[in-house]
Amino acid sequence: GRGGNVVLKVDPGLRTLVDFHYHRHYKAERGQHGMGKNMHGRQGEDLVLRVPPGTLVRDAATGEVIADLVSPGQEAIVARGGRGGRGNARFVTAVNKAPRMAEKGEPGEERWLELELKLLADVGLVGFPNAGKSTLISRVSAARPKIADYPFTTLTPNLGVVRVDGDRSFVMADIPGLIAGAHGGAGLGHRFLRHTERTRLLVHVLDMAGGEGRDPVEDFAVINRELALYNPVLANRPMVVAANKMDLPGAVENLERLREALGDKYEIFPLSALTGQGIKPFLYRLADLLTVLPPPEQTVGEDVRMTRVEGEPPFSISCRDGVFVVAGRDIERLVAMTDLDNDEAVERLQRIIARMKLEEALIKYGIREGDTVRIGNFEFTYSNSQ
Repeated sequence: GRGGNVVLKVDPGLRTLVDFHYHRHYKAERGQHGMGKNMHGRQGEDLVLRVPPGTLVRDAATGEVIADLVSPGQEAIVARGGRGGRGNARFVTAVNKAPRMAEKGEPGEERWLELELKLLADVGLVGFPNAGKSTLISRVSAARPKIADYPFTTLTPNLGVVRVDGDRSFVMADIPGLIAGAHGGAGLGHRFLRHTERTRLLVHVLDMAGGEGRDPVEDFAVINRELALYNPVLANRPMVVAANKMDLPGAVENLERLREALGDKYEIFPLSALTGQGIKPFLYRLADLLTVLPPPEQTVGEDVRMTRVEGEPPFSISCRDGVFVVAGRDIERLVAMTDLDNDEAVERLQRIIARMKLEEALIKYGIREGDTVRIGNFEFTYSNSQ
């Protein structure tokens, strides 16, 4: 029977990929052997691995995006099981009534994958460390991030559901603090910035009191520049400003400076995440904006099958370190499924290779008696003796 596939499936209840950090090798069930009375072997069970929404899947060797898993229940086959080999009854002919050969099963796909999680949230909070993002999300939702008076308290994004009134709610993400140079990886920048790409609306949280000698006007320019350098699309992502810590000295003066610097380009909401000042109108405005904002464009991975283009040669030949390498899906599968310890099977392989004119192609390429030919994982010594 056919071998099982390895499948990734979106589970909306998951939030991290931590399980894949500790368990890295996965294998689906192999197909079962056929039995007497021409009974076909049972197919192998698929191995279904659950991942959180927002999981991007890449081929580790090529960097190719295999799937972008965003919707609950969405699935992607990331490694296919091999086709089951045919039993001897399938090779009965008018000349050979009792063939003593059978095919081996086709090896299943093996590959290394890179899984990257980009959180799915309606609103993303961005800003320098200690701007008050964690305090804000804990004020407006049930999220309980670690809060302390030192930079980089938050090292992983926090998600919270914000309920504005009886029938309106949205998901907010507290993106860990960014710093200058984040687009180049400074301060774990790449690890944090990727989570901004799937948000519909960004909220730039500023420390209006200018704690630790900071200037909120300069901070706004620095973080926006980092967003644009990381991904130019983020430069045009809708954004509002949460002018936080308005309960502290110096905040009112800095708010006037900020309004002069930004003009009418951004909506500014003076508030205090600590006391709750200004929170209600801020949340209602976010909910209003989300009713008209479209979701960011996303590439949803589909199950892709490779098809041969008409006229494409059945194999290619190259020479590496004195070894003639023959590559091609069909010929590699043919060799892998042939029982090389069975004379009848080897004779069949030779007949098919002759029809493909592989030997003529190797001779044109310069092969000589005794040279090595590699097809897939198998090596043969070339001989032109009949």
